[in-house]
Amino acid sequence: MAQAIANSEVIEDFLPSPDELVLKEDNVKVTLELSKRSVSLFKRFAQKRGYKYQRMIRNLLDQYAERALGK
Repeated sequence: MAQAIANSEVIEDFLPSPDELVLKEDNVKVTLELSKRSVSLFKRFAQKRGYKYQRMIRNLLDQYAERALGK
């Protein structure tokens, strides 16, 4: 684990605020396993603000992919 961290590339913190993670777009269904902890955090945050947690996760992944992997 320590070696993996040492060999990793640091990426500038560019992630959007949670309020920016609710836009709608065309989607493709996939099966993905996430930690219970992460899903619980997204669900709790989304519920407090009236958002859909899956949309927040999807938009977070979209924005990360565009920035880190290119368009």
